[in-house]
Amino acid sequence: MSDVDTGFLRSLPKAELHLHLEGTLEPELMFQLAERNDITLPYSDVEALRDAYEFGNLQDFLDLYYQGAGVLQTEQDFYDLTWAYLERCAADGVVHVEPFFDPQTHTARSIPMSVQFRGITRALNDGQEKLGISSRLILCFLRHLSEEDAFTTLQQALPWREHFFAVGLDSGEKGNPPAKFQRVFDEVHKLGLKIVAHAGEEGPADYIWQALNLLKVQRVDHGVRCTEDPALVQRLNDTQMPLTVCPLSNTRLKVFTDMSEHNIMQLLEQGLCVTINSDDPAYFGGYLLDNYLAVRDALGMTKAQAIQLARNSFTASFLSEEEKAGHLATLDKLA
Repeated sequence: MSDVDTGFLRSLPKAELHLHLEGTLEPELMFQLAERNDITLPYSDVEALRDAYEFGNLQDFLDLYYQGAGVLQTEQDFYDLTWAYLERCAADGVVHVEPFFDPQTHTARSIPMSVQFRGITRALNDGQEKLGISSRLILCFLRHLSEEDAFTTLQQALPWREHFFAVGLDSGEKGNPPAKFQRVFDEVHKLGLKIVAHAGEEGPADYIWQALNLLKVQRVDHGVRCTEDPALVQRLNDTQMPLTVCPLSNTRLKVFTDMSEHNIMQLLEQGLCVTINSDDPAYFGGYLLDNYLAVRDALGMTKAQAIQLARNSFTASFLSEEEKAGHLATLDKLA
């Protein structure tokens, strides 16, 4: 039985490090943007679309995800998407975010990089000014596309270099190992950008090794299959390599059949730097607070563990050491 109540978890200062902006597109906003842009969706109403959010695997989800992203057409659309997410963060006690976005999803539809960056960064700036939520934007490559396409995307993004802090690798892992993108991430490294990568969700533990050794990541997104390899768990612990774990996403996509089987608390108790995140909350049924609550309810998360998870979220962030220290001092007062 957990000793931590919902009010405490809501007020607990938290950072979110694994969140796809396109994955925050709620059915209501999707219909609103479709109407604004004169797009006809293949669903009769919001409820019909919500019903479609019942999927059995990652590919089914991705098919719906990319279809939904088609309503994002203008700078204002990207602003509205990002702002709606930040408002939810404010309600959940989230004070820092490092969201992903997938430019290839949009450039493939002839939506210029400038439209995406202007809309997203304007909302993030407003989030800092109006909500007190700081941010570091992460540009991601789609791993089901070619490395050549990733190189092109990186070049297209360079005029906007000041607006993104890191580069990631996302989309379906199967058949797309990190090694496929080693050369482009060598280039990212030379540019002085931080590097993160999805590995060890549907892909095997070996993909985590590749992310570490070939891509030289600063964080592993997901990483829950590390337990398949004790030597890998030891490496992650020794280096305090952050894992950005997404509990509700993992259960919806059947990485674990039930939250009670999730290994996040086991990894936390082993001393690994695990964090809680929401991934694609519009599709997986919960934003950051919902994920904390789900872990509490299924795995008996204690107050001390909740504070440690929040500490990890700041320690693993790309904030400056001074900024981290301020958040950690706040958490120390709650212990």
